[in-house]
Amino acid sequence: MAKTRTKYVCQQCAHESPGYYGRCPNCGSWGTMVETVEASRPAAASGSRSAPTRAENPSHVTKLSDISSDGEQRIPVAIDEFSRVLGGGMVPGSLVLVGGDPGIGKSTLLLQVSTLHSSLQGRVLYVSAEESPQQIKLRAERLRVIPDDLLVLGETDMGQILAHIDTVQPSMVVIDSIQTVFVPELQSAAGSVGQVRECTSRLMQFAKRSGIPVMIVGHVTKEGTIAGPRVLEHMVDAVLYLEGDRYHQYRVLRAVKNRFGSTDEVGVFEMTDGGMQEVSNPSQAFLQER
Repeated sequence: MAKTRTKYVCQQCAHESPGYYGRCPNCGSWGTMVETVEASRPAAASGSRSAPTRAENPSHVTKLSDISSDGEQRIPVAIDEFSRVLGGGMVPGSLVLVGGDPGIGKSTLLLQVSTLHSSLQGRVLYVSAEESPQQIKLRAERLRVIPDDLLVLGETDMGQILAHIDTVQPSMVVIDSIQTVFVPELQSAAGSVGQVRECTSRLMQFAKRSGIPVMIVGHVTKEGTIAGPRVLEHMVDAVLYLEGDRYHQYRVLRAVKNRFGSTDEVGVFEMTDGGMQEVSNPSQAFLQER
């Protein structure tokens, strides 16, 4: 039976410590050390040097010269502004984080991306951990897009989510949002450093293993950074921010990290009653408004 051990993790910098400190010994923040219980691997049997790992799929060493440098075919995205910020489409098996202020339009934009993607590439699984499936249906009716291949799942348990993904085998997965899903093995609350990091790690492993692109929504704090540990941004392949004044109609999508493309591109959208509309000529639109 797997043993458990307790450690304390700083909510600010993700520093780990076996004991409790009122102040984080790494970043100096007060009151950020939170107790986390995690399962450890069972000890190896006596007489053996170590327990075998990945016996069913062993790793192997490859010469750098033998590795193919041909880039994988990107998956087209029907929204040109979104596709350009990604670098020309989605890369199979990529993990993309979309962040932004509450109410800025993250869920609306990803719902539009999901509907168009399902019409081109097949079924898409939209996991709504914050809103109910009925609320997603109301938003889709407002956008006047209800495709048959868009599947909605209202679930917060990461184990159940991955089980449904294996059953459905979608062409793309959307998690809305990463701060509201959790792993039952961890005792900390959803949204904590341990939960966010573990959930993202499992999604990353799934994406790389299956080749299915995964998009996750991340909330932004008052300081303007994505809530959770900074390691979250290091784990994903691309980090996109949706910015703008929620009381005005224009939104700007920019990449602050992109392993498969440039971070110099931006996409401009206009928030309307029918959802996010692309602004093909931002200069003209902004000059007209001025």
